[in-house]
Amino acid sequence: MTSGVEPFRAIGISRLAHALKAQGRSVIHMEFGQPSTGAPPAAIARAHAVLDAEAMGYWESAPLKDRIARLYADRYGVTVDPDGILLTCGASPALVLALSARFKPGERIAMARPGYVAYRNTVRALHMTAVEIDCGPDVRFQLTAAAIAALDPAPQGLIVASPANPTGTIIADQELAAIAEVCRGRGIAILSDEIYHGLSYVGPVPSMLAFDPQAAVINSFSKYWSMAGWRLGWLIVPPDQVAAARALIGNLFLTPPSLAQHAGLVAMDQHEVLEGHLDVYRRNRALLLEALPRMGLGRIAPPDGAFYVYADIGRFSDDSLAFCEALLRDTGVATAPGVDFDPVHGHRFMRFSFAVSTTEVQEALSRIEPWFAARTTP
Repeated sequence: MTSGVEPFRAIGISRLAHALKAQGRSVIHMEFGQPSTGAPPAAIARAHAVLDAEAMGYWESAPLKDRIARLYADRYGVTVDPDGILLTCGASPALVLALSARFKPGERIAMARPGYVAYRNTVRALHMTAVEIDCGPDVRFQLTAAAIAALDPAPQGLIVASPANPTGTIIADQELAAIAEVCRGRGIAILSDEIYHGLSYVGPVPSMLAFDPQAAVINSFSKYWSMAGWRLGWLIVPPDQVAAARALIGNLFLTPPSLAQHAGLVAMDQHEVLEGHLDVYRRNRALLLEALPRMGLGRIAPPDGAFYVYADIGRFSDDSLAFCEALLRDTGVATAPGVDFDPVHGHRFMRFSFAVSTTEVQEALSRIEPWFAARTTP
């Protein structure tokens, strides 16, 4: 039974947004964490060349796996065996693979709340038990070693995300090291979702592999490389899990799109283009952090990375889904309800994605500021 799997409510918001757009309304999409930019031009050019020259088929690109391994050496100073890199159709299948290869039905997987909606729902769909750790503003909405040490009994697994969705918060290096130490001591296997790596406004972010070489690591081309629609990601697993993970991927998913693998290999070396995207996000972040407190949204999670602002709307509403729907209908600005990410406290939070153009952020602010002003009591 998978009755514990809840809907991703932001998808409903997005459906409404597209319906309004079909009616002729102007809509600004800030509900999903996907860049509004496309793949780097050189990657697109490579895809055109491949389409003209190759029939393609099921394929796992050895050059791409080698390049990903070099990324870990260059960015993090850690050694990754290309044989332990499994190419996937984005991060979502990688999450299914990582959980299925390492854990059994009934085992307990801990995670932060608030956190990405698919963590708890995928865990439940695989007949495992989601153990949500309430992480409030006092700990910057992030996991701590102390909270993991306090779990009784110890879970079999832990999902770590830094930068995190929906908050953008980053776990400090020393805290990541402490989390890894606690997990080693308690026999907790770590799954690190590093999909937002490369998108940091506070300096470099280490991979969990620097602290726990046995961790499983997820990443994707969807965020930093701006290739969400290409459906390409990867999973790194320790040597003793490679065979199980390969058996699963062969039966459940086969291989990611060949075209995406060709383009992804080229995209990895488009540093100037990709850092230009980060500059746009940095400007957008600054605009939101300056404007939202004026609207009464002063209680904001620290957006250290990713491209989200997670804001407390408790003074306006205790129903974040209805609130986001009303905002969309009245202003054409689509956002995500906090209840997706936190079923306990998320009814009083909302998430803005600023992975859009600066012009769109400015237009969105011009629409929603009077809307919030009309709801602010003296």
